[in-house]
Amino acid sequence: MLIIPAIDLKNGKCVRLTQGEKDAETVFSDDPVEVARSWEDQGAEYLHIVDLDGAFEGAPRNLAVVERILQQIKIPVEFGGGLRTTRSVETLLNLGVDRVIVGTRAIDSPSWVHELCAAFPGRIAVGIDAKNGKVAVKGWTSVCEWDAVAFAREMEKTAPCAMIFTDISKDGMLQGPNIASLKEFSAAVTTPVIASGGISSLKDIETLSRLSLAG
Repeated sequence: MLIIPAIDLKNGKCVRLTQGEKDAETVFSDDPVEVARSWEDQGAEYLHIVDLDGAFEGAPRNLAVVERILQQIKIPVEFGGGLRTTRSVETLLNLGVDRVIVGTRAIDSPSWVHELCAAFPGRIAVGIDAKNGKVAVKGWTSVCEWDAVAFAREMEKTAPCAMIFTDISKDGMLQGPNIASLKEFSAAVTTPVIASGGISSLKDIETLSRLSLAG
């Protein structure tokens, strides 16, 4: 199971939001590049970057920071946050990101995800963020009627390289992941599943390692 450290960007800084609340942020560093280098130095084999401004506003807003990170580290990077057009996806892939994560637009346009997966095989992941079992979008500011597991099954038809599942109630709380939700989610699909949110200890990681997750 791959251990993927995450950098959440807001206004060019590394932050953590509690349960995704826009105004409940803790700033960890003014230098995301240094944080990325630190993760690589500690042995990370892959890095997850989220543009929170992009998620809230609908288009990536921290590209200059992402570009600097890509220039300074050798490990592959996945990126999500505000990717709602083919052009924005192409921009990130051309910058050198290994794969991109789409979420909000996938709800309204599964056919778009299908087109992306066909055009960029192995480089499109789907982010599915759940609040009380329902899919949340637009930087988690809106919850739709889709059940997370049902939506995962629908997304599997588009052939993404991975699905990243986050239980919003656990994210930023450092109280452990939602094991029951993850079991149900990962059992519903054959696409590689990456668990995200609430992971706070080696014990959490050991528990997750028994669920046949990709990361």
